[in-house]
Amino acid sequence: MRPKVTVVGAGHVGATTAQRLVEKQLADVVLVDIIEGVPQGKALDLLESGPVEHYDFQLTGSNDYASSQGSSIVVITAGLPRKPGMSRDDLLLKNAGIMKQVVENVASQSPDAIIIVVSNPLDAMCHVALSTSGFVRERVVGMAGILDSARFRTFIAQELNVSVENTHAFVLGGHGDTMVPLTRYSTVAGIPITELIPEDRLQAIVQRTRDGGAEIVKLLGTGSAYYAPSAAVAEMVESILRDKKKILPCAVCLKGEYGVNDLYLGVPVKLGAMGLEEIIEIKLTSDEKGQLENSAAAVEELVNVLRENQFL
Repeated sequence: MRPKVTVVGAGHVGATTAQRLVEKQLADVVLVDIIEGVPQGKALDLLESGPVEHYDFQLTGSNDYASSQGSSIVVITAGLPRKPGMSRDDLLLKNAGIMKQVVENVASQSPDAIIIVVSNPLDAMCHVALSTSGFVRERVVGMAGILDSARFRTFIAQELNVSVENTHAFVLGGHGDTMVPLTRYSTVAGIPITELIPEDRLQAIVQRTRDGGAEIVKLLGTGSAYYAPSAAVAEMVESILRDKKKILPCAVCLKGEYGVNDLYLGVPVKLGAMGLEEIIEIKLTSDEKGQLENSAAAVEELVNVLRENQFL
């Protein structure tokens, strides 16, 4: 029997994720959304691409969570974008309400699934998913670090005019302005980028990485990134379903690792058939530790708002 992956939210990120999963021939996909006709139409359109793209995997669109029953993985992209006049806390609480409802439904239909959270603010939404599902932390993981690292790698490759396949980099911390791109651990063909790129240019690349999402939002005018986020999700799904045990930067609930307790934060982890299989702890300088603590404090602030409003 082929594995089933449910993607909740049939917007740009969700639909493109579904496309990547079947084109990689990873699983049958169920696309769930509350808007009637949208998941059904997008699933049918993707299904009709199969003869051209040479995949036989099934795609189903539904407004009913019963269709998601027995999923190996559930990817949650559902949520509202921030609108004019809406405060950060307003957005946080509205999306927390959506996340809670989604997770209640998917957890009842697929009690053994691994949940991948994509909705923003990501680290805070992971807390809602963990609390609502009652799952162990190994089965609730957030996508952010892979996306942020991909942006970092892209900018490094552009700067040096080399293949992106030669660039290796990762980002720690929360998904937002306080993320911590680690230049010391970033390399091109094994050579530290600190030896290849002048410090001023390196810091400009770091800042552009932090502003990566905002840069795309500004260019698009409406909406936000979805090609790179969906690619990042697909890499996570592949590592889990094929038990590849890739080391990838993901948001996970730390239990003392990196000196952080009961907080979701982006760190390098091993992803395999069980979900989170190992957290990789690396040595940080005092400056890097300070940046990570600052990032953790920003996430904690959002989590406290969720606690005050009884979402956790």
